[in-house]
Amino acid sequence: MAHSLIDHASALLLGAGLVLWFWGTWPLLGTHSYLRKLHALSVADTLGSLLMLLGLLLRIPGQWPLLTLALLGLVVWNTIFGYVLAACSLPPRPHPATEQDSAP
Repeated sequence: MAHSLIDHASALLLGAGLVLWFWGTWPLLGTHSYLRKLHALSVADTLGSLLMLLGLLLRIPGQWPLLTLALLGLVVWNTIFGYVLAACSLPPRPHPATEQDSAP
């Protein structure tokens, strides 16, 4: 009975993660700005991957150190990568020192 419940919960988490992956990819076809598309994609990708890793953790609990490391790495690096991409998309701002140097 317990294995059946764990198997069903694992399958549900894996399926929900897959649904989030596709749900996050759908806005790429829209006409919104690429930053809004990037945000939707990165949030859905991160949450979908987290759910899938949790589903795998239920399915193969003996691999918890590796899967926990993957969970932490996913959360940290996907978040940082999204911020870096968004910051790189902003127009460059003039450096304050160059504005003072050019003043008469």
